[in-house]
Amino acid sequence: MALFRRKTSGKAGEWYYCLEHHKVEEGPECPAKNRMGPYATREEAHHALETARDRNVKWENDSRWNDNASGGGDQRAEGA
Repeated sequence: MALFRRKTSGKAGEWYYCLEHHKVEEGPECPAKNRMGPYATREEAHHALETARDRNVKWENDSRWNDNASGGGDQRAEGA
């Protein structure tokens, strides 16, 4: 049993998506390591995983962020 527990950080009125419980939370319910946010609305938090997935696809296809263009890119991408 821990003598001192860390309190979660955040404010009421901020919305988060908890990755452990797969639910939307208002304010600091779960530890920061388990949540995405803050988001301005409950709806934005509800779509957190979709937003992250869309951003990842966009960044992976961004021509300004291409490791292979410099010749010293990731070998996994080259099939090594």
